[in-house]
Amino acid sequence: MLRTRLYADPNGLFVHDAVLGSCRRHAEKTALIDASSGRRLTYAEYGDEVERAARGLVAAGIRPGEIAAIFLPNSWEFCIAFHAIELAGAIPTLLNPTYREREVRYQLENSGAVCLITDGAQISGVNLAELPHLRRVYTTRQSAAGAESFASLLRPSTAVLPNPEKSPEQTLAALPYSSGTTGLPKGAMLSHFNLVANVYQLVAPNTSRISGSDRMLCCLPLYHIYGLNVVLNPVLMLGGTLVLVPRFNVEQMLRLIAEEEISMMPLVPPALNAFCQAAEAGTFPRQHKLQWVKCGAAPLPPDLARRFTALTGIPVCQGYGMTEASPVTHVGYLEPELYRPDSIGHPVPQTDCRVLSQSDLDPMEDIDDLTQAPSDQPGELVMRGPQFMLGYWKDPQATAAVLRDGWYWSGDIVTRDREGFYRVVDRRKEMIKYKGFSVAPAEVEAVLMEHPAVKECGVVGRADAAAGEIPVAFVALRDGFVDSGKLGDELCAFVADRLTHYKQPREVHFVDAVPKTASGKILRRELRKAIA
Repeated sequence: MLRTRLYADPNGLFVHDAVLGSCRRHAEKTALIDASSGRRLTYAEYGDEVERAARGLVAAGIRPGEIAAIFLPNSWEFCIAFHAIELAGAIPTLLNPTYREREVRYQLENSGAVCLITDGAQISGVNLAELPHLRRVYTTRQSAAGAESFASLLRPSTAVLPNPEKSPEQTLAALPYSSGTTGLPKGAMLSHFNLVANVYQLVAPNTSRISGSDRMLCCLPLYHIYGLNVVLNPVLMLGGTLVLVPRFNVEQMLRLIAEEEISMMPLVPPALNAFCQAAEAGTFPRQHKLQWVKCGAAPLPPDLARRFTALTGIPVCQGYGMTEASPVTHVGYLEPELYRPDSIGHPVPQTDCRVLSQSDLDPMEDIDDLTQAPSDQPGELVMRGPQFMLGYWKDPQATAAVLRDGWYWSGDIVTRDREGFYRVVDRRKEMIKYKGFSVAPAEVEAVLMEHPAVKECGVVGRADAAAGEIPVAFVALRDGFVDSGKLGDELCAFVADRLTHYKQPREVHFVDAVPKTASGKILRRELRKAIA
């Protein structure tokens, strides 16, 4: 099924213009339901709040091109603030609401944020003094010393909104920071064109079934690009209804699925697993209108998707992307003849991909001189398209390492089969070399996750004099199981029964939880430290 045409032409469009245009077209329809406060906003109300907040920011002295930070959990205030900052000509940078003081100060200082929109509870005990650029702090629901009320931005104002000085291709729409699995987090410079183009790629014909008739339930954090540009912006641009919860709570979400007649839900693998357990326990609602689930942000064990569908009858569509790509580059299919839950699917429209043989990689060579991997053989995924970032904020060296002649080097190892379906094998730098054989941690983890005792796991390599590296597994157990040497041997044998011998973990370490980033990616460096 060909994917060549975008949903619409993204040229000349700013994100806030696309959203406000939808507000005018769908004025009476419900745009947003905030489960944390109970507030419901129609599209007319949403557009009015965005325009008032934008005028409030301009009146407060926020100038075009300046950085304004949002440090909030999912809420109607987050959404209004994001689009208002853009309308005021400034650039929103988004902070993980679980950040501690050190992380907050780093991002505010690195981005040069002049304004912070947060809540009193978020900054309790956080020292915001001596940040050289920060001029104003606004709090939403709980006040804080030295901060102004977010409500003050929503008062009527005669401030004049600025006209854009540059095109959408040249104007930054967001400065999200990467998860920072290597080194300190880096700001990805995403233009308005990047974000709008990626929305139009995602909802293009034959690509994704997200539409204006959807009622989408979102527990994904909006500060993360998955929540921001796969959920918030597409739903509002298309005229759908977004039901927001501040964090994943399976009981609350099960209730909202039924009460709000949810039609679509984006998830990450651990959340999908929790819904499987709810279905097994008989608490998943029998009367629902949920048509499909999207899963992304981390590798999806194929049996997890099949298990969820077998229990609920709801298909799972896997997607793939990264912050630097706004984020979507690949999406699977729901059509029965193309349904491959183990695959990330095909590229979205206008996305060129190459799978380069690992042995031939040389950053200094022209990409046209590098060898592409044969079908079903692993190689590094290299891509280009309208959704890729302009570069990393204040970091030309890091930019040059991943953007070369218009191509983005993902660092991910994938295979592409003869039907054009892509499957993520692992990160290139995370491959384990056992006696010359490559072992992909994600492949071993997917098998371990099938064992009834395993709640979550992570696999890394440990240096070994004889083998070079040996696979080592870190396993968190489900309730009712007790760690023991016998169980460790059983898990090793379980993998050995399903994968070739060299992929079998030689050690199993039992842990209370596997360390992860906020987006659900395993922090392998923390696991390596544990066995160093």
